[in-house]
Amino acid sequence: MNKLVLLAQNTIIKDDLIEDLELNKFMSKVSTLWDDFWPKALHFLFLILISFFVYFVGKKLMNVLVKIIKKAFERAKMDVGVSNFLISVLKAICYGLLLITIAAILGLPTTSFVALLGSVGLTIGLALQGSLSNFAGGVLILILKPFRVGDFIIVKGNEGTVIAIDIFYTKILTTDNKLVVLPNGTLANSEITNATNEPIRRLDLIIPIGYKDDIRSIKQELFLISQRNEKILEDRPVDLFVSAYGKDAVELSMRVWVKTENCFSLKGELLETIKYMFDEKGFTIPFNHVDVNVMNDKKVKK
Repeated sequence: MNKLVLLAQNTIIKDDLIEDLELNKFMSKVSTLWDDFWPKALHFLFLILISFFVYFVGKKLMNVLVKIIKKAFERAKMDVGVSNFLISVLKAICYGLLLITIAAILGLPTTSFVALLGSVGLTIGLALQGSLSNFAGGVLILILKPFRVGDFIIVKGNEGTVIAIDIFYTKILTTDNKLVVLPNGTLANSEITNATNEPIRRLDLIIPIGYKDDIRSIKQELFLISQRNEKILEDRPVDLFVSAYGKDAVELSMRVWVKTENCFSLKGELLETIKYMFDEKGFTIPFNHVDVNVMNDKKVKK
């Protein structure tokens, strides 16, 4: 009996010793991990602080660089659209370099980070093929310069003044003050009429006159009108000639040269002046008319 009691006591003591040893080992591991954690945590926190510092300093330097380049572009009188596009590309490059620098500070493998950015860019590119087409169109527009900011263009049934050429879209303001946003990809593959590219333009008018009117007299009066109008250029010829015989009228063409900025207003002025002259001189402006013959009811019955 005593032997059994002693054996049981020894077993209990042995188990307690084993538990104490395991607890000591566990506590030792925890202490070791704890001792290792703090330096690493502090080091990582230090790296994060440095990363924030680098980001804010880099952003400030980028803004300063952009301002310097903007002023240089302004002094060089560079096109506004080209200037904005180049600055946008510069910002994208600076942000990319800044992200790679921060990744290197945090200990991330830059090669893997660059590869990740490349794969992300490829994925985004496949998903945004239309946007890339617009981007390529924007590059072509800024390089080839079929139009500039401030030009009046006609494209795809829209006409207006170009107010902005961005990377992906071009904005035009119509004559009735509507904003039209056109994708650059569409513009690059479309026929564009630039109405203000040249300093002077020719204004063509078709004036219908009656077959019984004196063509020579009308041409003389039209020439006098062109001489009196200050917007018509004196060093360019005024062309007056019969262009066609219509069904109801003789079509008389009047061609004058004018500064581009006066072209739209001059058309209305000339048409109004010509109408007053026709009324004063007794010339006719033919128009379609219909003759209606009313039959006598009595004759119809007979």
